[in-house]
Amino acid sequence: MRLWFKQRFFSWFDSYDIYNGEGVPVYTVEGKLSWGHCLHILNAGGDQIGTVQERVFTLLPKFELYEGGQYIGGIQKGLSFFRPRYEIDCFGWQVEGDFMEWDYTVTEPSGGLVATISKELLNWTDTYSIDVPDPRNALYILMLVLAIDAEKCSRN
Repeated sequence: MRLWFKQRFFSWFDSYDIYNGEGVPVYTVEGKLSWGHCLHILNAGGDQIGTVQERVFTLLPKFELYEGGQYIGGIQKGLSFFRPRYEIDCFGWQVEGDFMEWDYTVTEPSGGLVATISKELLNWTDTYSIDVPDPRNALYILMLVLAIDAEKCSRN
């Protein structure tokens, strides 16, 4: 399953549209006013299905992930020098990026590929191409991409 993640150009808060490979919108992300980033994920019908909430006052950036209203885990920026690394306390997945922080791979502990994420260059707004072999993981991968993008935005 391929998803295209595009940040909206004119928006007061973080807002994104996520399209499938055919260009049909499948998710919408709306930023909410709060301490730190708070992003609500809506399905095509407008129902809130997930939330990514930044925890403030932590040594390294950390985000909590919610499916519906249920906490499912968190993602935290790991301490690394050359390649960005994120620690996920749910699913057992590992996220590692390249030196330029444009491409990421998400793997299982056994080494199996969960997703690849690539930042598209030469766009007015943040745009990512997300390849998820198992469509059941699409929402969770989207949450990870939102957390990574929010962390990069906060840092810059």
